[in-house]
Amino acid sequence: MDRKMLYHIVEWSVALAACAFLLYKIVTYDNYAALGEALRNMSWQQWTAMGLCVALMPLNMALEAWRWRTLWNVQSDNVQSTKELSFCEAQRQVYYSKLAGLVTPWRLGEYPARGMLLVESLKLNDERGSNAESGKLMTRVLSMGAVGSATMTAAIVLAGVLGLAFSPEVLSLLGGSYLYALAVAVALLAMAFALMPRLLRRFAEVDQYLLLRSLGQSLVRLLCWCVQLALVLWALGAVTNHLPITGLFVYYLLVTITPNVPVAEAGVRGAWAILLFGTMNAALAGVLLWLINTLLPCLIWPFLRKKTK
Repeated sequence: MDRKMLYHIVEWSVALAACAFLLYKIVTYDNYAALGEALRNMSWQQWTAMGLCVALMPLNMALEAWRWRTLWNVQSDNVQSTKELSFCEAQRQVYYSKLAGLVTPWRLGEYPARGMLLVESLKLNDERGSNAESGKLMTRVLSMGAVGSATMTAAIVLAGVLGLAFSPEVLSLLGGSYLYALAVAVALLAMAFALMPRLLRRFAEVDQYLLLRSLGQSLVRLLCWCVQLALVLWALGAVTNHLPITGLFVYYLLVTITPNVPVAEAGVRGAWAILLFGTMNAALAGVLLWLINTLLPCLIWPFLRKKTK
């Protein structure tokens, strides 16, 4: 079996597994009656809001491609013979990694999947290439994955802590044990930011400027998530009064600092939505937004797939 054949087998195996999982979640979802009722009662303004939420999905993915391209191109600037990543190629890798993250615990497959496509796109592992060179490339990819994951988590935690400061009722509801877990998460993130440049210097070019730049990009992507959530909550009538943006930040904090695997993720999102926003329609909003930002990218990926000779 040659390299290209193995590459295509892995590529399509991941895609089919992700699609099978999504189909399973759609078939086994047991609250279609409530979702149908909410959709039937929507006005044209609410349908417009839902359409805007769906339209923001490509922007959400483009922002992640922007983050990923920034992280990788810092490496290409400092590593001889390594090409820069185009925005179109970064988007292709991000959409495919969505599939891989869906079928691996805690989305651990996302960055290895991007690395696989990066190796293929840069042609570092063909007949004239070097397996050692490809191995170095994958190491850099995983290092950048650690940076990207840390900065995205840090953005969510920072915004969420700010939101909690303005939500005393949520603080009292969560209790001390959650706050202790949150304090540990903040301490670990601070330690990671301090040590990451030193720990990863053997494998990649990482400095405090890159960390802060990626953190800023992560905050922009978080704002996109919050706008999407606000639109779908309003469209489903899940909130009847003013929805503070701090509440949206707290929602993503709770979703992030809650142990879960992809199989349970939609349920976790729905449960936290009920807790924060107080209605069953909020749970529907959490699940529906998960489908918009997960199902649609999986359906779009085949159209972005690079055609090989």
